[in-house]
Amino acid sequence: MDVRLLLENTLPGLGYELVDFELTPGGGFRVFIDKPGGITVEDCVTTSNHLTRLFMVEDVDYDRLEVSSPGLDRPLTKEADYVRFQGSLTKLRTRLPLEGQKRFMGRIAGIEEGVLQLQLEDGRIVAIPLSNIDKARLEPEF
Repeated sequence: MDVRLLLENTLPGLGYELVDFELTPGGGFRVFIDKPGGITVEDCVTTSNHLTRLFMVEDVDYDRLEVSSPGLDRPLTKEADYVRFQGSLTKLRTRLPLEGQKRFMGRIAGIEEGVLQLQLEDGRIVAIPLSNIDKARLEPEF
């Protein structure tokens, strides 16, 4: 059973976007959801109740289910995230070094044909293929 596919097909029908999910030690699932305007506790309860029933019907084996918002340091996992958060401060790590480094922080300047344009603090723009991004998160600004 492809749990990611199951979640991607189910959550939009409930009005939510799957941001990410992870398996936790001990057989649990942690699911991060979002929607325009943000996530409330009621959204998490509704989603948890629905997924509990869905996982039972689909025979998904798990011990614990956690549903939450992605938080202020939301992970960026797909191209649409970079488009949506253009102009936002982002911290990321690449799989392979670019310009001698693997860690970058800058503003999302745009994305074109699967390549992120990241404007660094010194004004330079670094082109980073999405396929080379290991982990990316928004950096909260206050």
